[in-house]
Amino acid sequence: MPTEDARQRIGAILERLREAYPNATTELRWSNPFELLIVTVLSAQTTDKKVNEVSPELFRRYPTAEALAQANPEELEPLLRPLGYYRQKARTIVNLARQLVERHGGEVPRSMEALTALPGVGRKTAAIVLGTAFGIREGIAVDTHVSRVSQRLGLTTHKTPDKIEQDLMALVPREDWTWFGHALVLHGRYVCLARRPRCSQCVLADVCPRIGVTVAA
Repeated sequence: MPTEDARQRIGAILERLREAYPNATTELRWSNPFELLIVTVLSAQTTDKKVNEVSPELFRRYPTAEALAQANPEELEPLLRPLGYYRQKARTIVNLARQLVERHGGEVPRSMEALTALPGVGRKTAAIVLGTAFGIREGIAVDTHVSRVSQRLGLTTHKTPDKIEQDLMALVPREDWTWFGHALVLHGRYVCLARRPRCSQCVLADVCPRIGVTVAA
């Protein structure tokens, strides 16, 4: 559970983040829930920038779950090669599309249980899709940025995503869960860097208990 100190500081942290990132959302490009689901799966162990470079052609060729479900994974490999783990990712998103068609009529389901039952979809991906595409707040997506920033801010002492998520959900009002996750990602990506955090530029500097201390993600 979060400490009393974290509970006392969370209001100020949310206020500052809201001022800095009022419209925080994913930097992945998408135009419908299917696209968001696919690009979020593809973003594992690579950058959003690289995913955004390959996704337009991917969706030009395979604009729907039905189209992607009919693809041979080998067809996708040259397109996904810049992302790394491209063979595995090609198989995963084709299998994911097939499951969407077989189980859900090609539509992205709107529950954590149904989403996490799909190939390549864990709680992080499901929380992003539910919150960002549908406005359904079922969790806080915890990636390396969220993990690092929340630990530095003293919002959690845990190291595993599931436990970090539980601490954050206990601190942050439910209506802010999706926005908060995106805001921490942006803050970790551009200010609270892993190796050289830009503490002099940080809006949270005076409420951060570990200011200037680099903590491994």
